[in-house]
Amino acid sequence: MNAEVLSALAEPNRLQIVELLLESSFTVGEIAERLEMRQPQASKHVKVLNDAGIIEVKAVANRRICSLRPEPFKDLNTWIESYRRLWEERYDRLDDYLQQLQNREKGH
Repeated sequence: MNAEVLSALAEPNRLQIVELLLESSFTVGEIAERLEMRQPQASKHVKVLNDAGIIEVKAVANRRICSLRPEPFKDLNTWIESYRRLWEERYDRLDDYLQQLQNREKGH
């Protein structure tokens, strides 16, 4: 997993931007307006998200249109899935162990 992606998403304002971009593509100005932040602040966060590869920024005339890139989220899902399998295996073993304990108690 790319630590830069996790670091970028760890900041609350950037996470809000990502959640907003789930709806649609927006300009930096629209992001600033919807999230009630100043445009320079929104631009700074957009740059970090773009540098981390989380979003794509396209220049159209004097506007910068931001949209999510799917690849980092696929990678994140794959990374999380490996931990999910690990915990499911552990829960299955715990369930088996608890079942054995219950069977022993019933036998006494």
